[in-house]
Amino acid sequence: MSTVILAEKPSQARSYAAAFAKSQRGDGFIAVSDPLLPADTVITYGFGHLVKMALPDQYDASLKRWSLKKLPIFPDQYIYVVPRDKKKQFGIVTRLLKQADTIVIATDSDREGENIAWSIMREGHIDLQHKRLYRLWINSLEKSAIREGFQNLRPGGNYYFRYKEAQTRQISDWLVGMNASPLFTLLLRGQGAKGVYSIGRVQTPTLYLVYLRDMAIANFKPEDYWLLQAECWSGRKKFIAKLSPDHKFKSPAELEEFLLKNQLDFDKRIGIVSDLKKEKKSVSSPRLFSLSSLQTEANRLFHASASQVLNAVQSLYESKFLSYPRTDCNFITPNEYGYLAQNLGRYASLLADPEAFQSQMPLAPNKRYVDSSKVQEHHAIIMTKTTPSAAQRAKMSPLEGKIYDLVLRRTLESFMKPYFYEKTTASIKVNDLLFKASGNVTLDLGWKTLESQVKDSELPPLEQGQELTVKLKEKQEQTKPPAKYTEGTLIAAMKTAGKDLSEEDQVILKDVEGIGTEATRASIIDVLKKRGYLESKQNKLSVTPTGIILCKAAESEPLLVSAEMTAKWEKALKQVGDQERSQDNFLSQIKRFIQKMLAEVPGKMQVDQNLAAQVSEKKAQEASLGTCPVCKTGQISDKGKFYGCSNYKGGCRFTLPKKFAGKTLGKRIVKTLINKGKTDKLDGFISKKTGRKYSAKLKLNGDKLELLFD
Repeated sequence: MSTVILAEKPSQARSYAAAFAKSQRGDGFIAVSDPLLPADTVITYGFGHLVKMALPDQYDASLKRWSLKKLPIFPDQYIYVVPRDKKKQFGIVTRLLKQADTIVIATDSDREGENIAWSIMREGHIDLQHKRLYRLWINSLEKSAIREGFQNLRPGGNYYFRYKEAQTRQISDWLVGMNASPLFTLLLRGQGAKGVYSIGRVQTPTLYLVYLRDMAIANFKPEDYWLLQAECWSGRKKFIAKLSPDHKFKSPAELEEFLLKNQLDFDKRIGIVSDLKKEKKSVSSPRLFSLSSLQTEANRLFHASASQVLNAVQSLYESKFLSYPRTDCNFITPNEYGYLAQNLGRYASLLADPEAFQSQMPLAPNKRYVDSSKVQEHHAIIMTKTTPSAAQRAKMSPLEGKIYDLVLRRTLESFMKPYFYEKTTASIKVNDLLFKASGNVTLDLGWKTLESQVKDSELPPLEQGQELTVKLKEKQEQTKPPAKYTEGTLIAAMKTAGKDLSEEDQVILKDVEGIGTEATRASIIDVLKKRGYLESKQNKLSVTPTGIILCKAAESEPLLVSAEMTAKWEKALKQVGDQERSQDNFLSQIKRFIQKMLAEVPGKMQVDQNLAAQVSEKKAQEASLGTCPVCKTGQISDKGKFYGCSNYKGGCRFTLPKKFAGKTLGKRIVKTLINKGKTDKLDGFISKKTGRKYSAKLKLNGDKLELLFD
């Protein structure tokens, strides 16, 4: 009787082996023994995915050359292949699985982990009817968690439909990509655009979210407005009160008319404190981290990309310091609460200022953080029972150290009292107008003792009926454009399909329909950057000229760019996992969508003047060698017999010759001249008098070329 434990990758297999009494490395597997395990148990592993979907030309060689006539591509049966560099390990894994009486699926405890395991078993033709199949489901790679997981193995068949969900997602993405990418690439090439344009079921609406934000910023026209405020003095102490209800005036004249109507001006006068209200308020600590909320916060604080955060938290998980990272949950169960409460002292010792965390009996479990009904697959990201030593913390990368501290503080804050403060609201009457001012005074820092310093905004001592010296003032403001997306705010937008929901709302709403999954959003953003559709500068995302063309083209099929529709597809995919919808049902919808796209998009793109203009603009940008050094607005490009400025009609006459002093000036030399003003020493200049070749530097002096000699 033999047992095979199937891990996702070698590092995971090593963690499992370390939890057992004895282990011995083999070729592609680790033999293990322990009283907990049956005799003759081995751990084998993949390298992530050992099996992938075949490309269209592996179905039909003629599909290697793209053609609109060959679309749609709808295989009757989907072909899966093992990459050449993974064939040896695939052979080892399938041989061991065939020999086994019992198989324990121990890949990552998520849908993609199921896909990896079941894909190997399907492609390896493993006869599961004559084997016992179990599932290891754990939240941590700690030894105690692993051993507890093996003591409580779950029936493997219970998770088969999570694999079907992941497989359905994989096939639908393949269908959209393999049909839409050739369609749009060929149509755009017909309009003069170069390159390959990749369309994705999730990546395209994600790109479009950034495009819409960029367009909103570009088209934004700021407008001035004026506010009316009151400078109030209580003795020598001054504070500002705002008109209530708030009103924005379109011009100073409109504000003055308002004052005249209320028999007021900008001279000093007496105001009366007509009402004074004091309230004790509290603020609970933030929710525990899901992966997306951790990525958003780490990007805000450290400007780390979504994938950098995922890599850091994955490393901390594999080091056994943090719980499973790819979770969309902000809650823990009483079980996690229990071990956290028992280890509060050890966790507090890891803080930069341990005394900031008051030693106290843990608060009773709070439904805001501890709620078993909200934990379906994995709980929130928290510390494990294993705390890093000083030496281990020193070995963490800078980002890993920051991420660990972030999770540490957020988790400990959930055990602390709320932040309490007193809010004072003063109503000041000036004639018949009402102005309001408020101030906050901290009563108990509570969880904020672990955060940065809290600044109070205290009003001076006031009494109801008190007279104040008041001077009305106008304050000019200007409307502001929406902020550019960062990777953190884009992750949040993907989670809500572009809806403006606070983190609190996202947690409370039962059905937040997002695009992508917790595990894939970082990789989607990475793909968009690698393919040159998105760029990040100073932690702000922008769509590139290539990305703009893709977005304008994709607008011809609204469903391709609809975050809301993609979110509904994600919901439907989850229904496949919950056995509420069949795989065939979902894929038939995707095929109907593709057929509609193939029928309608060519005609729409052909008459799209905005798209044609964008393609022309990009071609001009690609031909440009740089911005004109004389007029600073035109672009320098190859005009055939010379290099010239695109702003010729605007009056710029700057040109550069194709040949100077006997030397041909190539585009690289011209680019250097335009961007730097001079070149390094060049060979190949020819003297008119002697015919001899010589070396020199070229320099732009205004709009003239000069030779420089050392």
